[in-house]
This record gives sequence, structure tokens and C-alpha cells, in this order.
Amino acid sequence: MTQITAAAVKSLRERTGLPMMDCKKALLETDGDEQAAVEELRKKGIKTQETKSGSRATSQGRIGLYVDFESPVAAMIELQCESAPVAGNPEFVQLAADIAQQLAIGPGAADPEALWDQPSPGNQGMTLREQKDELYNRIREAFKLSRIVRIDATCGAYAHHAGAIKGVLLEVSGGTAQAAKDVCMHIAAMNPSAVSKDDLDPGLVAKEREILSEAARKEGKPENIIEKMIDGRMRQFYEQQVLGEQKFVKDDSQTVGKYAGTAGMKLVRFVHWQLGE
Repeated sequence: MTQITAAAVKSLRERTGLPMMDCKKALLETDGDEQAAVEELRKKGIKTQETKSGSRATSQGRIGLYVDFESPVAAMIELQCESAPVAGNPEFVQLAADIAQQLAIGPGAADPEALWDQPSPGNQGMTLREQKDELYNRIREAFKLSRIVRIDATCGAYAHHAGAIKGVLLEVSGGTAQAAKDVCMHIAAMNPSAVSKDDLDPGLVAKEREILSEAARKEGKPENIIEKMIDGRMRQFYEQQVLGEQKFVKDDSQTVGKYAGTAGMKLVRFVHWQLGE
């Protein structure tokens, strides 16, 4: 029999908000697989307090953003460091901003390493690598350019806590820079999985239907009405997962899709990063 540690039980309890004995039993039934335990609890109809936000990131650094709504071009980068004081250092923040700007307005880069030897927009006659090395020689803390993305299209952008926690790029067609930024702020707050139902992972949808069907059977519902019940419950799932179906955080009387439509804006795709994840 799989040995279930106290740490594993504690982790599942923090994730679900359920009593320790329920958590331990679920882990025993699933050979210690936490995700499978969550699914098993849901199939039994036990309501959990699990949220999509997950655990907070522990890595330090800065998410740099550059967007020009009129050009159109946009870029986002993640620059990591070792400590919180360095992450808030104005020169480190400027380095992240310069990297994002060069990625957007320059020739692009296949990977983070290829970007370092391009010119620094904020330091004439200096490359980004030289800018980084000069800062390192004074701070003596290692830097890592961990992620980069460039979108050659009209985009909105938002950096939560000035990029210390989250960053969002949203490709749109039409609308205004402010409307696009409003939706980016919503994405940062509500963490959708996809723009539309069609963009959702089919496996994720199938798994949810399976869980809801099994839970309905546990409730004793007859098979001939389960499918109709599941269709209704799936609407709640879509409201949680799909950007266009979510209630808009700045006006919950309408969905994000309706807000975008009113603004003459089509939502195309988004990139949402949390620092260190």
C-alpha cells in the first residue's frame, strides 16, 4: 500500500479546504496522486475550495512589457534575479523594459540568448548584454532571461504590480488601447484558460464532463436526464474557463465578450504569465 505522508495530506487539504481524513482517504484511493485525488473527491460530489490561482510564485524578477497599439507590435519578457531588492532596483526594472522594447522593435529573436547581443534602446552604443554585465558588476547577482514572446499584431497589455507578479498581452482586432488594457486587467484577475469555447483543450472539456456525469450518478440521477443536467453544469465550467464567457470584473452585468463587442473589438488570443511559473 502506498504510504501517504502528512505533507501530502496537508497539501491536498490546503488545496481543497476539506478535512484531513477525507484528504487522506482520497490520496489512499489514488495511490498518492494529488490531482487524481481532487478528481475523485469531485466525482463523489464533495465540494472543494480549489481555485485556479494555485500557489504563489517564489522566483524573483520582473516581467517587462512593450506595446504600441498603433504600430502594431508587442512583446513581453521575464527577467529573473535572486532577490526581491534587486527585482525592485530601478536599473533592473529598466533593463527588463529595454529588453522588451528591443524584442518588439528589433528583428526579433529565436530564443532569449539571441536577444542579449542586440542593441539596448535605453543605452546608446551598448548591447543588452553589456548593459546586463555592467549592472551585474555592481550588484553581483545573477540574472536569467527565462521567457520571451513577441506578437506582430495589435495588442493590449497589463503588468500587475508593475510586472512584479503578472504580465498579460492580448491580441485584438479593432477597439481601443484602453478597452484592450481593461480586458488584460480582467485576464490577470480571473485567469481564463482560453479566449473562446473552441479554443479550450478538448481533453479538459471531456474530463470535466466525465467528472460531472459521475457526480450526477452518485446523486442517483437517472441516465436519461444526466446529459441535460451536464449541459447546464457545463455552462458554469465555461464561465470559469473561457474569457468571452466570464463576467467582466469592471462591470459584472455583462460578459467580457459583450464588453469587447460593444467596444468594437474582437478578442484573438492572449499570453498570461505569472512570475516564476
